[in-house]
Amino acid sequence: MTRTLRAGIIGTGFMGAVHAHAVRANGGIVSEISGRTPESAADAAIRLHALEAAPSPEALIDSDQVDVVHICTPNATHAALAKRAIAAGKHVVCEKPLATTLEDAQKLRDLADGAGTVAAVPFVYRFYPAVREARARIARGEAGNLWLLHGSYLQDWLASSDATNWRVDPAAGGTSRAFGDIGVHWCDLMEFATGHRISRLVARTSRAFAQRASKGVMRDVGTEDGAALLFETDRGATGSLVVSQVTPGRKNRLWFSFDGTEESFSFNQEQPDTLWVGGSRGSIRVPSGPDTLSYPESQRYARLPAGHPHGYQDSFNAFIADVYAAARGESIDGLPTFRDGLRAAQITQAVLDSTATNAWVDVPDIDAGLPLSARTPDQPALERQS
Repeated sequence: MTRTLRAGIIGTGFMGAVHAHAVRANGGIVSEISGRTPESAADAAIRLHALEAAPSPEALIDSDQVDVVHICTPNATHAALAKRAIAAGKHVVCEKPLATTLEDAQKLRDLADGAGTVAAVPFVYRFYPAVREARARIARGEAGNLWLLHGSYLQDWLASSDATNWRVDPAAGGTSRAFGDIGVHWCDLMEFATGHRISRLVARTSRAFAQRASKGVMRDVGTEDGAALLFETDRGATGSLVVSQVTPGRKNRLWFSFDGTEESFSFNQEQPDTLWVGGSRGSIRVPSGPDTLSYPESQRYARLPAGHPHGYQDSFNAFIADVYAAARGESIDGLPTFRDGLRAAQITQAVLDSTATNAWVDVPDIDAGLPLSARTPDQPALERQS
């Protein structure tokens, strides 16, 4: 298929705008857009340069003017919309979490596997050239034996009891907020770059504020502001992760250090244009550029010479470029799919199970069944929260 792909975007907020920009940057057309109301869709169609506003998300999915459905709505709506899009034979880009229950994520992965269309989840931090460089160097054995994998993902957009939005509400955002929203990004990045898989973990979730303002009224908070976990991998490494949406001054600091016996690799999204490579006799900072990165699989994502900043929108544009290339039949390495969305749901489930049981929890292989971790008989794990 060589014709221009036509996108239908469901959702008119921040992520809808990010998707729309990425579609246009890759030569696609934003054919239709839908929102909570026909009025919000009409306003967004003008703002995001869509050809027309759809009367509803369902009408957009069913439209013969849409080839790729982009789902950028509150989390609790993802599963039903993605299921309908798959049934309609459309390519799908669904924001994470893929679903707010592990069971729904499993069903969506299975439906996508049998559909023959592209079904992707925007784990876009994979698309920083520096991350691809770390992955390439690790794959070639430059780290030696990876034994310690650690890092954090810190934000401050909820660093006030007056700050809130739909993500704080479990009914809209799901039972896990901080980990389900940003912790899964770090875990996906770690597993993607290193090839290790988290096999077991112990976790704690916590809240900075017991109540948050909602429409001028202080209400109890049902989701976590942060999480901390220790984990082991299937290749014998240990690791740790700290996640917070209430760390003043940290705007979007995804940081990792993947430590091997020969070299270690570190990346910080607030300074995204370099990969730190540590050795016992010295360390270097590798700039992101086609002439400074070492391997083709990282060079292909560095569109400009070193010194020209590569940011989040650039990574998102690269992600959509790969999604649309896959929709045209190309074979793409490292494209995050519904399989990766299910993996994120598995790890989130384990975090919540560990918090609820105060114990280590096994994380199953992606192709295995549901976790066999301890659960109380009267509560599904995704509905429990400390």
